[in-house]
Amino acid sequence: MRAPGTPPADAPAPVIEIARLSAPTILVTFVQAIAQTTEAALIGRLGTEALAGYALVLPLLMLMQMTSGGAMGGGVASAVARAIGAGRREEAAALVKHAVVIALGMGALTTGLALGLGPALFRAVGAGGAALDHALTYTSVLFAGAVLVWLSNILGSVLRGAGRMRLPATIMTACWVLEAPLSGLLMLGLGWGLAGAAIAYLVAFAAAAGSMAFVILRGGAGFRPDLRAPLRRDLFERILAVGVVATVMATIANLTVVLMTALVARHGTAAIAAYGVGVRLEFLIIPLGFGIGVALTSLVGRRVGAGDWASARATAWRGAGIAGGLAGGIGVLAAIFPHPLARVFATDPAVQEAIVIYLRWVGPSFGPFGLGMALYFACQGAGRMRGPFAASVSRLVVAVGGGWVLAEFTETGLPGAFAAIGFGLAAYGVLVAASVRAGVWR
Repeated sequence: MRAPGTPPADAPAPVIEIARLSAPTILVTFVQAIAQTTEAALIGRLGTEALAGYALVLPLLMLMQMTSGGAMGGGVASAVARAIGAGRREEAAALVKHAVVIALGMGALTTGLALGLGPALFRAVGAGGAALDHALTYTSVLFAGAVLVWLSNILGSVLRGAGRMRLPATIMTACWVLEAPLSGLLMLGLGWGLAGAAIAYLVAFAAAAGSMAFVILRGGAGFRPDLRAPLRRDLFERILAVGVVATVMATIANLTVVLMTALVARHGTAAIAAYGVGVRLEFLIIPLGFGIGVALTSLVGRRVGAGDWASARATAWRGAGIAGGLAGGIGVLAAIFPHPLARVFATDPAVQEAIVIYLRWVGPSFGPFGLGMALYFACQGAGRMRGPFAASVSRLVVAVGGGWVLAEFTETGLPGAFAAIGFGLAAYGVLVAASVRAGVWR
């Protein structure tokens, strides 16, 4: 039975409702994209070596963001949404404590792994000299505060799972507006270099975590968390059944970036720097996939909790169609007009040329990537993760395997490496889409 005050979950979500719930998260993620692409442009002013060092750390930073916000955070949002959809608000209240325990543990684990294995990883992909020094500086400061990122993203996922999209979006928008100018001040104004960028990042997430904790404790999720509830294995399993699979998928995605960085490194420092910028430009697509996707996690999760699988599937496809169409438009424009973007992010002509190559080959794949990303979050809400997992593995095989084949047996050079990346993104979207059907979602 549906709890009083819970929105009905017996019909597909209207497009207007998907748009209304998606808009706050899309807005904040675009603000994040602007802040971080601005930061990348500022880092470019420190020189090509600094930009290359930043590119080396970027896969680890993306992994932390993806696992805390989209992966394990998706598990939290899915568990909360399904509990509310089934009318079990006491369970939703108890899940908050379990989510915080997971955030603290994963934050500590992230710090240990990044500081312990990061240097060896950078050297394994061929980094050295000043670029390696910049990467080590950035890593040592940024990942020392990983628990702040985990707490902020997990608490935001509690609010999104409860359907309160605007609250975490408002908090994070304010924090990202703070982060960009603070990063510029510390990096360039005070001369702290990449260490300044890392400090600004942690300050933003500390403010976000504190603000979201305050909101949730006051009942901002629609219920007050039960901090006295005993820790229960079944509630951890509700989160981890989705979160662990999604975390493995995020790790595969970032392993793909690491291995592609190694392949791109064959073409020199300018190519590495351009690839780092190119990966960052994917943040212009992620706001659409993530913003619409987290709304789908809540909307689909409530319908699955109520047992209405047909409405859950229809809701997933409506949201994914919006994400794929918008992302595809952005990608096509980037491929047609790559030079203005290249000039924004680099002053070195060699880096600009490599960025242009990246956008021309990878831009057209943004459409299927946005579609697949939105459906991935819908699969989290449904608790159906096998299809997205297979898609992540396929992306790794196509991008890295295809890039290696082209590098070893053809003369395609850097365009071949970037073409493999584009085909990998497209394969991911197609395979996730193929899994959202009645035979799987039931």
